[in-house]
Amino acid sequence: MTVIDTPATLGQAARSARKQLGLTQPQLALAAGVGVRFIVELEAGKPTLRLENVLRVLHALGGRLSIDGLPSHA
Repeated sequence: MTVIDTPATLGQAARSARKQLGLTQPQLALAAGVGVRFIVELEAGKPTLRLENVLRVLHALGGRLSIDGLPSHA
């Protein structure tokens, strides 16, 4: 599990996963249904990206978002 605590670490993790899968930025953008610019900005650690699209990219990379430390919902 990778601990993500900043937009920059999220970008680094996404870039690393993309490269491990042998995908280019355009290929990942197509798989996730987002633009190439979004992938570039995500990997650069831009802090104001749309969460919905971040989740699409994570899903396309085979990952998911998990939150620790918060009370579980009923």
